[in-house]
Amino acid sequence: MGMYEYRLDGQVALLTMNESKFNMSSVTEFLSVLKEIEKDTDAKALIVRSSDEKIWSNGLDLDWLLPLIQKGERSVADAFTTKLTELFKTMLFYPMITVAAITGHAFAGGAVLACCFDFRFMRKGRGYLCFPEVDLGIPFIPSFTALMKKAIPMDLVEDMQLTARRLTAEECEARHVIVKACTMDALMSEAMSFARGLNKERPIVTKLKSGMHRDILRIMEVEDPVALKSWFGQ
Repeated sequence: MGMYEYRLDGQVALLTMNESKFNMSSVTEFLSVLKEIEKDTDAKALIVRSSDEKIWSNGLDLDWLLPLIQKGERSVADAFTTKLTELFKTMLFYPMITVAAITGHAFAGGAVLACCFDFRFMRKGRGYLCFPEVDLGIPFIPSFTALMKKAIPMDLVEDMQLTARRLTAEECEARHVIVKACTMDALMSEAMSFARGLNKERPIVTKLKSGMHRDILRIMEVEDPVALKSWFGQ
């Protein structure tokens, strides 16, 4: 079993994450699977879920990344950050409708990833959307904040960044961060039904996303050439 795998259900590609943290290997494989779905299938919608019923994505693999930074291996850390930004950019501009089926916690970088999707469904009762970086001493780079603002009202972005407030599925639904809060039993059927109803052609989806997210792309393009030196106090 790979870190990421997918199957087709009609014109919906269902991608399952078997890895909950981002490191160089996991992000590289994630990008590879996304490219395979884009090139080798006729899918018009993508759903991403986790195989872990408690965790959708925990974000950065700090057990892997922090020792690299402490040892002064900046080139590896810079390359990883650029690769992670590539993943977020790929999801943001993916040429089909994207749906996050958030089966559990979406923390930190995992919550940023959730913001990259076009639509989000979230499990009731277990799982939070949270940005705990203020407690970890890790600042957000501008493009990550821009991605949050795409999906979350600005007053909530400020609250979540500065207090590490955890949002439940019900709170996310009330503030239109997600489409619907669902029981675990209903989550996938709701997400799949929604995705099947979005039989949109890839070329127009691509053009619309290019227009909607142009400002975020400009921020990403400024960050990439300098390898995001300000992150982690670099």
